[in-house]
Amino acid sequence: MQTELEELVEFLHHGNTQIRQLACEHLVGHSSDPSIFKKPQLVPVQDLKLLVRDYPLIAKNALTILVNISHDTEILEDLAADEAFVETLLKKITNPKEPTADEIAMLLSNLAKSERLERLITLKRAVPEKSVSTSPYALDQLFDCFVKGADGTLNKSANFDYLAYLLADMSKHKAGRDHFLSKREYDGVVPVSKLMVFTEHKSDIRRRGVASTIKNVAFEVDKHPLLLADDSESIDGTPGVNVLPYILLPLAGSEEYSEEESANMLPDLQLLPPDKARESDAEILVTHLETLLLLCTTREGRDKLRSVQVYPLVRETHNHVDDEAVKEACDRLVQILMRDEEQPPKVEEIVDDDQKMEEIF
Repeated sequence: MQTELEELVEFLHHGNTQIRQLACEHLVGHSSDPSIFKKPQLVPVQDLKLLVRDYPLIAKNALTILVNISHDTEILEDLAADEAFVETLLKKITNPKEPTADEIAMLLSNLAKSERLERLITLKRAVPEKSVSTSPYALDQLFDCFVKGADGTLNKSANFDYLAYLLADMSKHKAGRDHFLSKREYDGVVPVSKLMVFTEHKSDIRRRGVASTIKNVAFEVDKHPLLLADDSESIDGTPGVNVLPYILLPLAGSEEYSEEESANMLPDLQLLPPDKARESDAEILVTHLETLLLLCTTREGRDKLRSVQVYPLVRETHNHVDDEAVKEACDRLVQILMRDEEQPPKVEEIVDDDQKMEEIF
């Protein structure tokens, strides 16, 4: 069987379109085994790169295969190192009529596992259609595809959800966090502020990637005033990100609070509907709780979280979510919030081995 598949792989560069198409269609079902596409000398991978530019059906199958095999380190590094291939992906995904945009989003999110993709942060390329982005920077363009393209509003064939994972991986780099937390010249907006509305999006992929991105940028302690400031406030000429409502709302369920607790909560957290549902994904809840813990690094952050009654929300989350990781994250946060400031927490109590940059798989 292995020999037959290896023979079939040779047809990926056949001159007949129908034969290439049939080869791609059949190989999609066997793409869980990267070794099939690695001999000789990754030639099948090179063929698949070319097929990404073929007819839409062939391109779609080729991209699906590449998505499936790009977890292999050798293949991943080959794809990520190929600047011309990455440019092909960028050109296609920023075309609002591209039928394979979502498959490209998946592949780019996989390629972001390679350190080589950090170059997207500073990479300049041609500006796409104005409806997509007016920035010459690749990361801005992908960011705009993600934000504008939710629910098929930019490209009727795509929702760009998987770019959430790429953004999360970009935010693991210092340069990426600086990019997300700095006002961009082309639109005058701090990029991370565009992500906040997706913390309660219907797509768990979006919610997970966005939560991880927000957590990662929160490692920049000097930017906490910007993250915590209301959007009507200005920090050094930059509008505040107003992060708290967007990471607290997913923690909130339909529970009732005392009049005193409710009165001091953020306006977005008051008078929630009786059918308000708490975030259902335990991993996402843990990520938001860890972000709140990071925001406790400074006295100002701790005081802010106390003043807006974060403790009652965490208390109810602990009481109503039957997940050990969530309960542990709640406990750690409560210990910091309830501690006497005469004994402020040490940094290692807030950022330990468990508080690493998010790894998205």
